[in-house]
Amino acid sequence: MQELSPAYILFSNPYSLFPTACSILLRMSDPLLNTPGHLASPDKLVNLPRLLTAFYANHPDPENPAQRVSFGTSGHRGSSLASSFNYAHILAITQAIVEYRAKESTTGPLFLAMDTHALSEPAFTTALEVLAANGVTTFIDSACGQPGNALGYTPTPALSHAILTYNTGRSKDLADGIVITPSHNPPEDGGFKYNPTNGGPADTTATKWIQDRANELIAAKLQGVKRLSYAKALAAPTTQRHDYITAYVADLANVIDFAPLANTTLKLAVDPLGGAGVAYWPRIFDHYQLDVTVLNPYVDPTFRFMTLDWDGKIRMDCSSPFAMASMIKNKDLYDVAWACDTDHDRHGIVTRTAGLLNPNHYLSVCIQYLFTHRPEWSVKVGIGKTLVSSSIIDRVAKGLNRPLLEVPVGFKWFVDGLIDGSLGFVGEESAGATFLRRNGRVWTTDKDGLIPGLLAAEMTAVTGKDPGQFYADLTAKYGSPVYQRIDAAATKEEKSKLAKLSPSQVTAKDLAGEPITAILTEAPGNHAPIGGLKVTTENGWFAARPSGTEDVYKIYAESFLGETHLKQIQTEAKALVAKAIA
Repeated sequence: MQELSPAYILFSNPYSLFPTACSILLRMSDPLLNTPGHLASPDKLVNLPRLLTAFYANHPDPENPAQRVSFGTSGHRGSSLASSFNYAHILAITQAIVEYRAKESTTGPLFLAMDTHALSEPAFTTALEVLAANGVTTFIDSACGQPGNALGYTPTPALSHAILTYNTGRSKDLADGIVITPSHNPPEDGGFKYNPTNGGPADTTATKWIQDRANELIAAKLQGVKRLSYAKALAAPTTQRHDYITAYVADLANVIDFAPLANTTLKLAVDPLGGAGVAYWPRIFDHYQLDVTVLNPYVDPTFRFMTLDWDGKIRMDCSSPFAMASMIKNKDLYDVAWACDTDHDRHGIVTRTAGLLNPNHYLSVCIQYLFTHRPEWSVKVGIGKTLVSSSIIDRVAKGLNRPLLEVPVGFKWFVDGLIDGSLGFVGEESAGATFLRRNGRVWTTDKDGLIPGLLAAEMTAVTGKDPGQFYADLTAKYGSPVYQRIDAAATKEEKSKLAKLSPSQVTAKDLAGEPITAILTEAPGNHAPIGGLKVTTENGWFAARPSGTEDVYKIYAESFLGETHLKQIQTEAKALVAKAIA
């Protein structure tokens, strides 16, 4: 990698330095190999030739629900090995998006982006084949300085930023985008998301239309899908290069205050986790003259450098203490360090004083800091949270005398408030967030994992307190919550009942020794169905939502009275839900 002064690159993971026999010996010497928080042995890594062969060789069965196109809150996801993310899926989804654009009279260019998962590049080339054949002007990355002018990787927030920047001042011929990523999912997975002209995640009306049309095309054996060869698509006049990285990096000073970081003595570090931002961080630090260590700046689609997550799988989940074990182990080397997931729309913050911060904790810290250090923001600007995020956010918002918008799970619910500037900060419990520019205008309408990391450095330089110390101050004032998500078994019928519950079906009056203050099946911020249930008391709450992929439902719970009270909430929540859906 090119040396960029004064940004210093540290290759801190010994396994990434020895890609041959030495690496294998180092790995095999670990007695906890293949356990959560430790590395995987080479035989446990994804078989890339098999994965890529399956992308083209396997064909989805349109009668098998597991192999159909299915857009969740984060687009369509699957694996070529399971015939749920294959060439046919991408051809059909892209053609469906082309037709959806025509239906919506979206006539501007389409920004196309991908992350570093192994399936992202074949999906990218496939999508471009369809877009070019349909005459859609498509902006692809201008290589980010990759050797041989290879296609570059683009973080999700850079795509959102590009769409919003292009559409500013325009009332017609607006741009939209596709980002190819399964987020922090395992290396064998692929993902495909559509972002309309507002730059944020598509709403359910759009995704259902695209999903249904794509499945029709697959069932019709792809009749109606237009495509060119990749070579012709790449050379087509409608395929144009766009410098995502320069536009995003140069604009960052309008959302982050870099002045306090000039000549700082703080020891700072970032780990891109082999994701789409690998080329962005050196450019950021060089552009703003920052001395920050970049850990493991490699792209390796096996992600062999990641420690295993809680279930023994590789995930680039920067909020997981298992996936982040290496950074936690080295927390004393830096005042503040941070990481991002594969498409860089999520963040994980590690401090010397607190280790890895719980995502909910850091959201509350960001809110407290931003609303006391952004003087150009209107006093009417509010805060957005999902209903399964911590209630300490509610208490911080009340302390700041700021309005709070509580919505169902899904970042799409925040888009309008970000665009009109009525929401200054928005976040969800899974470590996704974004916030306004320093002047109070929209930055991105999709999650941005880069700016929360940079904000952690800013607030530490400005206040002399790292985010862990900041959170300790908040808990001294508002109480110290304990929060956990667990799963409970449920049949498909039970999950269907849970998703359609009404408050009247819950007859309980108390929860874990406290009177129930609210029973919700709609989000209080916008009255949209939450697809489940939330029950609150003065010092605790739980929410139950059916899983979209497994025969379980998820129970999110929190207590301000300690671990014992939390366990009581969880136990009673299971009984309460079981009775309601019986």
